[in-house]
Amino acid sequence: MGNMLRSGNPALKKETFKNLTHTSQGLMTLEGTVNKTVLGLCILLASGYYTYVNAIMDYVLIGFIGGLIVAIVTIFKKEWAPITVPIYAILEGLALGGVSKMYAMAFEPGIVPKAIFLTLGILFALLFAYKTKIIKATENFKLIVFSATAGIGVVYLISFVMSMFGFSEGMAIMSPTNSSLMSIGFSLFVVAIAALNLVMDFDFIEEGVNSGAPKYMEWYGAFGLLVTLIWLYLEILRLLGKLSSRN
Repeated sequence: MGNMLRSGNPALKKETFKNLTHTSQGLMTLEGTVNKTVLGLCILLASGYYTYVNAIMDYVLIGFIGGLIVAIVTIFKKEWAPITVPIYAILEGLALGGVSKMYAMAFEPGIVPKAIFLTLGILFALLFAYKTKIIKATENFKLIVFSATAGIGVVYLISFVMSMFGFSEGMAIMSPTNSSLMSIGFSLFVVAIAALNLVMDFDFIEEGVNSGAPKYMEWYGAFGLLVTLIWLYLEILRLLGKLSSRN
């Protein structure tokens, strides 16, 4: 079973490297994937800055739904990644900018830059830990992270279903205004698991480079990292909201 688990991230699975369409553009490289990831983050930040500064909340639903559709297309048509991933970054940026503005208005303006810096800080800290072998993506590590990620997914689903049936906040433990120790502890756990998914993403990218994946997989690797970073950022925002509610 352990060999089947590559990442808790649905975009990054071990089976991803099977039956890829090879082109004459070359092979996937680590440097190329890093460059695409940075470019994707810049596009996302620019898009998010636009909706945040102009306080455009109407794009939140459009961005998330559109982003989900583009993400599904990307997963099934990996060779389209050089086109779909920048579009995904734009759409998610539109959504995240609106969500960030809501948090800034509900709590404090400083909550957004704190969440951004914490997200980037965790990214670089775990990248360092992975490269220096402080953290290794062993099969047991992958199994634990995958199981925890699946469990969190179940909690999200239950909360969503509850909100559909009239519970406006869904599960109370998910609410950013719930400042109980149990709620904060849950958010800390989710942030930790989201962060550990980055290690699995790094491992996935390294495997792609070593297996001689086609060039467009650089964009796909960047896409996988963006998915995890967006999740991590949203959970850090939620955690900071809960902590702010205690003051």
